Amino acid sequence: MEKDNKQIVFAGGCFWCTEAVFQRIEGVESVIPGFAGGTIKNPAYREVVSGRTGHAEAVEVTFDAAEVKLETLLEIFFATHDPTTLNKQANDVGTQYRSAIFYTTEEQQQKTEDFVTLLTDKNVFENPIVTEVKPLDAFYKAEIDHHDYYNQNKQQPYCQYIINPKIDKINKYYSDKLKTT
Repeated sequence: MEKDNKQIVFAGGCFWCTEAVFQRIEGVESVIPGFAGGTIKNPAYREVVSGRTGHAEAVEVTFDAAEVKLETLLEIFFATHDPTTLNKQANDVGTQYRSAIFYTTEEQQQKTEDFVTLLTDKNVFENPIVTEVKPLDAFYKAEIDHHDYYNQNKQQPYCQYIINPKIDKINKYYSDKLKTT
């Protein structure tokens, strides 16, 4: 079967968390941590975490649309972070940790906006969703030491306390969507 690869960029707090979640989903071809939504070109991690560049920590997800629907990825995205806290995920605070989706096509924009409307209409969250939905202007890859961070550093306290619960959640609720290899 021929692949139908698409790309979308998700920002759901720390990119280590978002990367770890989407790496495990069947149909996801690659997940690259980086930065989107800012005002300078090629920012370094140390600049982004200062909060002065306007970038969000994000992941570029390349997925085979013939294997996994965008709606499935959206559901997992919204289930594995808090889309109702402005510029904050757990103890990570600042605009670089905001909730955002950077779409690459008009179809992605429409499906994302429809999904947010559905979540809002069904009162899935107690508070309003503050996730930005914007076109992707540019995506800048993070330094290599941030790539595959969780898988390389599972014993780190941050991974154990912040990322493990997200992995446990997808293992429990999305077991039918996980890669088998």
